[in-house]
Amino acid sequence: MYIPKEVLELMDRLEDSGHECWAVGGCVRDWLMGIEPHDYDCCTAATPEQMQEIFSDRQLVLAGLKHGTVGVVTEGGVVEITTFRTEGGYADSRHPDWVRFVRELREDLARRDFTVNAMAYSPRRGLADPFGGREDLKNGLLRAVGDPAQRFREDALRILRGLRFAARFGFAIEPQTLSAMHAEAAGLDALAKERVLTELTGFVCCAKAADLRAGAALLCRVLPELGPCMGFDQHNRNHTHDVFGHIAAVVELLPPVPELRFAALLHDVGKPKTFSLDAQGQGHFYGHASAGAVLADGILRRLKAPTALREEVVFLVKHHMDRYSADEKTARRLLSRHGLARMERLLALQAADLAGTGTDHGDSILVLKELEILLRDLARQEGALTLKTLAVKGKDLLELGYAPGPELGRTLNALLEQVLAGELPNEREALLRRIEIK
Repeated sequence: MYIPKEVLELMDRLEDSGHECWAVGGCVRDWLMGIEPHDYDCCTAATPEQMQEIFSDRQLVLAGLKHGTVGVVTEGGVVEITTFRTEGGYADSRHPDWVRFVRELREDLARRDFTVNAMAYSPRRGLADPFGGREDLKNGLLRAVGDPAQRFREDALRILRGLRFAARFGFAIEPQTLSAMHAEAAGLDALAKERVLTELTGFVCCAKAADLRAGAALLCRVLPELGPCMGFDQHNRNHTHDVFGHIAAVVELLPPVPELRFAALLHDVGKPKTFSLDAQGQGHFYGHASAGAVLADGILRRLKAPTALREEVVFLVKHHMDRYSADEKTARRLLSRHGLARMERLLALQAADLAGTGTDHGDSILVLKELEILLRDLARQEGALTLKTLAVKGKDLLELGYAPGPELGRTLNALLEQVLAGELPNEREALLRRIEIK
């Protein structure tokens, strides 16, 4: 296993001081899978006090000291080294009630979540794999270490982490582990919402439609608003899936960008409450985009999502049913109001929404692509696309005798609309003449 020299130097120093030191967890798993590790965590027989003495000449990060973790600052970043430990219960479903330092690596690995994460590697001793993680990797199986129910009672976040690992690596979840995930799902209710959001984001951004369908019951535990979408027949000739099946298909069609994936996950959450049948038995969902935007806003507030993420998702959900023509006048208005990046995201969601119906919407998707190309071309050109780039400013109107207030703003917006419509050039003299004529 390749270990960066700055990490290997720390491991060697501990070993030379008489203390075992192992690379552990995700870096070992990734190495065995042929994936380049992004970070390296280590565990050691040395106590935190011994580590502080051994690395007394180095800058240390001691925030995790009470749990046995010492961070050593290196050229490649902070390397966390944790004393072999075992743990007590998790009364707050987050932190162990007590930590006891131990001398044996196996005891430390026994407290970890899944067998594929309970392996360690030492350049001097080779691979340590007491729970069969390597064989589970070979078989594409995600299995809890020891008693699965106990692992999930210790920290219910491991349930969502299990969904994420299964989706990310294409693992099947071992039956007893999966059964325990469902049996202990109530523990998810007590978790800090920020932790739920972090793990949920990881899952949603790597999930395929099949992963979402397989994890639907657990997903609904943290997002109960999705529950009514499960199995909801749309009674619509333009859809071959139920509402959740369609949602899952749309999620898979989009790149792993949190704003897009969450917008896809929530874009039709308003459908069940807006459903109606016409005389021909066709289903309709009038106003579902606006209803969904309200629900999405509440969901992301509950999960304490960053404001920027919440506002973007709400915008995308609210406008995902808007339809535009691919002409320059429309493109200029959209670019002025929303900007290129936001419009690219909205068009991507709309295209995935159409493609995810399971029916033919090729012509409509082509219009979206033409509009996207037009928007990008216009964004590269010089021109008045916002009030900021309009050739006249508020001070120009004040000099002409306008009083500060709403009328000044309305006049500037009217000029901008005429420039966007191609009725006026974005030239100061031309704009001022139009004001004087009025």
